[in-house]
Amino acid sequence: MKPDAALLALVLFLSIPAAQSARADGDHLIADDDVTWTALGTNENDSMPIGNGDLAANVWTEQNGDIVLLVAKSDAWTELGKLVKLGRVRVRLTPNPFVDATNFEQILNLKDGSVEIETGANVLRVWADANRPVIHLDAKFGRPAALEATLELWRTTDPDTGGMFELGGHPVPIEFAADTVLPARARQVTWCHYNPSSVYPIVLEQEHLGSILKKYPDPLLHRCFGAALTGPGMVSTGDHTLKSVAERNLRLDLIALTETEAASPETWQDDLDSLVRKTEAANLKRDWRAHQKWWDEFWNRSWVQVGGGDDAVQVSHGYAMQRYMMACSSRGAFPVKFNGGLFTVGHDLPGNSESDDRNHDPDYRAWGNSYWNQNNRLLYWPLIETGDFDLLKPWFNMYVHDLPLAEDRTRIYFHHGGASLPETMLFWGLPNLNDFGWDNPTTELQSRWQRYHIQGALEIISQMLDEYDVTRNADFARTDIVPFADAIVTYYAEHWPRDADGKIRMSPSQSLETYQLDAVNPTPDIAGLKSILPRLLELPKRLASSNQRERWAKTLADLPPLPLGKTVKGKLGDYGQGDPDGMTIILPAEKYGRPRNSENPESYVAFPYRLYGVGKPDLKLALDTFAARRFPQDTCWGQDGTESSILGLTDVAQKAVVAEFTDYGDQRFRWFWRPGHDWIPDFDNGGSGMITLQNMLMQCDGRRIQLLPAWPGDWTADFKLNAPYRTTVEGRVENGKITDLKVTPKSRAKDVVILPVQ
Repeated sequence: MKPDAALLALVLFLSIPAAQSARADGDHLIADDDVTWTALGTNENDSMPIGNGDLAANVWTEQNGDIVLLVAKSDAWTELGKLVKLGRVRVRLTPNPFVDATNFEQILNLKDGSVEIETGANVLRVWADANRPVIHLDAKFGRPAALEATLELWRTTDPDTGGMFELGGHPVPIEFAADTVLPARARQVTWCHYNPSSVYPIVLEQEHLGSILKKYPDPLLHRCFGAALTGPGMVSTGDHTLKSVAERNLRLDLIALTETEAASPETWQDDLDSLVRKTEAANLKRDWRAHQKWWDEFWNRSWVQVGGGDDAVQVSHGYAMQRYMMACSSRGAFPVKFNGGLFTVGHDLPGNSESDDRNHDPDYRAWGNSYWNQNNRLLYWPLIETGDFDLLKPWFNMYVHDLPLAEDRTRIYFHHGGASLPETMLFWGLPNLNDFGWDNPTTELQSRWQRYHIQGALEIISQMLDEYDVTRNADFARTDIVPFADAIVTYYAEHWPRDADGKIRMSPSQSLETYQLDAVNPTPDIAGLKSILPRLLELPKRLASSNQRERWAKTLADLPPLPLGKTVKGKLGDYGQGDPDGMTIILPAEKYGRPRNSENPESYVAFPYRLYGVGKPDLKLALDTFAARRFPQDTCWGQDGTESSILGLTDVAQKAVVAEFTDYGDQRFRWFWRPGHDWIPDFDNGGSGMITLQNMLMQCDGRRIQLLPAWPGDWTADFKLNAPYRTTVEGRVENGKITDLKVTPKSRAKDVVILPVQ
């Protein structure tokens, strides 16, 4: 952010009367969020993020003027199932125009997803092509300079598995590989990581699924990922280095490739070479224009810019930065990891020693490489209202892809139909061995935190249905939503017995991670089913069979009621024992023990499942339940913001969204959110902030569009959000009033309700 320019822009913007202001657009507004630094950096903690959704990089400078790219790719999984970087590239200029320059600037341009480093007539730009697997570095200098690009790798020996969360420190009897640097070509340096073996069969055997190993191809074995460095006029001076002669115009290209079944690094290189040739033959100016066009269209899908004081401006920047980082990270083969995404940083350790939170290599991330649904879901909820369905696709695709294995697992373990997916899972849908337990003779997870924690799949269905509501994409509903939802609902219908009243009795179970092992009829699971089943039944008849509808209707009828109880002195009673004269509230479960984490599962009725909320019946019950919560928490995956905004609690939501979007990290790019419970950047923190802010502005229920359900009167906003039935809603909020309201299509304007701002 340019501090002086930003303050001036804000003052000018707020001084324009609403009636005279030009209609906002995302392309114009996002320029206010550019970040400018005026001094060289020092190390990896001084980086800026770029990416094309699959291929990404942390870009930084060092005191000697070197420009460093730490490169990541969304599908770079090693033989251990660990998501790692591709490598690091150091660029050295001779002479270097950026050292000792008095007018140095390094700018992150959000408008086009590039980093520019400049001083006077010298401009160097780094960008990850939005349409190709290429990172470009192109430079124009006032005087000729030579460029040297050196590949730096740290995975040079067999890895130490002792610190891998997924393995619980257990040794793994498989062959490991260091990275491979291939013999240099005349104008090209190439390297890769090739998996000669895989932990995948060990996972299946340990989890008593060896009988289906041949049915599902190993997703790790012979996976090969890496990149090539090349560029016009560049020549190799060894297997790790390219050099140019002194020129005014210089260009370096990094072309990346992952193959899931490569015969060898050499055959992988043959395919990479064809990508290199296509890159060399491409027109860089035309590619840059196409890249700019992608970003222009992205920023104009949706926007929220907030004003009304320093807190509001910081919220606005945080919202833009989180969405930008998601755009950089979530168009590849796999979803963004909540604990750092593609932007973790680190440094080389002596002797390839083991990483920890304080001293780690670039591949390290606390809490490992599994996907944790409760964390990861928060990254993806806000992408529905932003209209970023291409960014949502990897999230949904992972769960849909994992469904057949999950169904077979259910059949083998429990001898009934349907599927469940664990809260914490490897990307192919199974629990990790730290949770399942080594040499576990049973089919139950040994981790009490995860043993019965399966409700996240219901939330995936809810997210899918929300996307369908907006897009009305019948193919998506038919091929993804209905098969996935039917399998999950079938599991709930067949897994547990009925009680004397014919209602499903979910026991043994748990209510999130907070009430473990001995919970009965947990509220999140009941709320999830009560939320999604009516919506599934409302799908057009052509999208689901009559048999499916009958089973869904029966499951809905068989659900137990949400468990109710009383508070003690206004708070949730210990272990569900309340004062008969206390407030009636929703409980975390019908029966539950002492808490072991800090979630409020009883308020899942508000978010994510929206059974209660602004404009809906019995709101007082949900408000009293929220007021009695045990664990107030704003940041990271804390639930105050997401839940209070749905309930119309403006003051609580405003406090939470400020906390979420000012929970800055200790790196120079402060929007690499600090690790509240997770890792850096803490993506679920930024996701929670986006959800909260959107809920404060707009909430939809069927065709009804409610605006300003939890909006503070002292904040302004320019916004454009996506709503059900292929609708966009945009306008300006000032002094609690909406002006310049535009609803597309116009026929939907009759469904808009503007609520009074408190």
